[in-house]
Amino acid sequence: MKKMLLAGVAAAALTLPLAGGAFAQEIKQGGQMTVTYKDDVSTLDPAIGYDWQNWSMIKSLFDGLMDYEPGTTKLTKDLAEDYTISDDGQTFTFTLRKGVKFHNGRELTADDVKYSIERVVNPKTQSPGAGFFGSIKGFEEASTGKAEQLSGITVVDPYTIKFELSRPDATFLHVLAINFSHVVPKEEVEKYGADFGKHPVGSGAFKMAEWTLGQRLVFERFPDYWNKGLPKLDQITFEFGQEPVVALLRLQKGEIDVPGDGIPPAKFIEVQNDPAFKDLIIRGGQLHTGYVTMNVNVKPFDDVKVRQAVNMAINKDRIVRIINGRAVPANQPLPPSMPGYAKDYKGYAYDVEKAKALLAEAGLADGFETELFVANTDPQPRIAQAIQQDLAAIGIKASIKSLAQANVIAAGGEKEGAPMIWSGGMAWIADFPDPSNFYGPILGCGGAVPGGWNWSWYCNEELDKKAAEADSIVDPAKAGEREAMWRDIYLKIMEDAPWAPVFNEERFSVRSERIGGADALFVDPVHIPVHYDQVYAKDVQ
Repeated sequence: MKKMLLAGVAAAALTLPLAGGAFAQEIKQGGQMTVTYKDDVSTLDPAIGYDWQNWSMIKSLFDGLMDYEPGTTKLTKDLAEDYTISDDGQTFTFTLRKGVKFHNGRELTADDVKYSIERVVNPKTQSPGAGFFGSIKGFEEASTGKAEQLSGITVVDPYTIKFELSRPDATFLHVLAINFSHVVPKEEVEKYGADFGKHPVGSGAFKMAEWTLGQRLVFERFPDYWNKGLPKLDQITFEFGQEPVVALLRLQKGEIDVPGDGIPPAKFIEVQNDPAFKDLIIRGGQLHTGYVTMNVNVKPFDDVKVRQAVNMAINKDRIVRIINGRAVPANQPLPPSMPGYAKDYKGYAYDVEKAKALLAEAGLADGFETELFVANTDPQPRIAQAIQQDLAAIGIKASIKSLAQANVIAAGGEKEGAPMIWSGGMAWIADFPDPSNFYGPILGCGGAVPGGWNWSWYCNEELDKKAAEADSIVDPAKAGEREAMWRDIYLKIMEDAPWAPVFNEERFSVRSERIGGADALFVDPVHIPVHYDQVYAKDVQ
């Protein structure tokens, strides 16, 4: 998914107990938190938003059937009061909580759940999350525009909804916990049309109070939130246009609470050695891979030999040094801690001469010109420059297009929009801890669609079939068999080389002393959103 690089906050979760426990009742409501970012968010529509920056904001405004216990990878019920799964693993029936209200005052019902998921699958929406719902009956017809509805979703009554799958899906409950499954009111979507993402209305703990584009975004507590006692904060303010170095200075002065873009790489050593930050810096691993995509629809990247040459040309050790050793070199799409990671696979070794030889075999002994897109927040341009130098050593002249993150994402979502993209600042953190999540949205055919996140536009239908077969194994006793299947899928992808994996990153962050429960706010191994509803202000306790 959508990714934060070098200590942003949006993919983390809090290690606070769930509301309703003794702890939740001890914490007083009130106070506010200020978070800064360099760039404004592009959308707050849960069907569209899919980057590290807006993921947790959307989570704060909307709810889904399932969620994760804060600070864990353990699934828990959210809008669902209860659910059952059939013996064959292909029918999921959910009972909804009664009395849940949208921010506009209307009660949320099963019809809203059905509408929201069908909206994501509808090709007119151009949702990057459509592929997540590929196991629901009727997906092919709905996702191609041949049907308006998913035949596998049935509203039994206002508080009961049934999902029938075309195959067993080991990840389905996880899918219902991600933002694309969050529920929206149809009347508000129709009212605002394409601008719904600028006028979000959900059922979440916070509602939007103000959005001055390019300057600030304000969330305020939703007083009718169904989960009584939450949220703890009265207000969250996101300030945009803040360079990371300036944000760090403001944190030191006590003016803000979270520098959302993290510790600037140039300041990392200084901050790490500063006694004032001793108890405010947090370090942790994450299920993340940073990579260079090569668009297989754009010549000469339609030639596998060219893509393999790029893999051999990049000096990953040097790039890790650019970010002060806060990562390890990657040799495959999956990070080392993910099930299915091939420990015995060595990947493409850094070898300039072999890379040149492959280009010659492809008829490009004199090299070629291309473009490398990159987000414009440090250290991404510097990493792109290092990649540019490595490519130049084998004859590839790559001009750098350094743009705002949203513009890079938009270019990647166009079929021939970006020949190459360095994914830093946007690279993948798992939506949930399963190897399938590194495939469907970013390497599978379902993600190779307009607005999608498969920026290489790589589509191997045979691998799609094997992926579906692997995900049909729902028996925990066969988990090893399923992991082995995923391992083979990723090794085949590396043979086809639509990516050049570069590094697997560790996360470092820093926070103010005013925010309670801060450690897990910044560090979580999986891309689970921050539960902003669980954050509290110490100064009102």
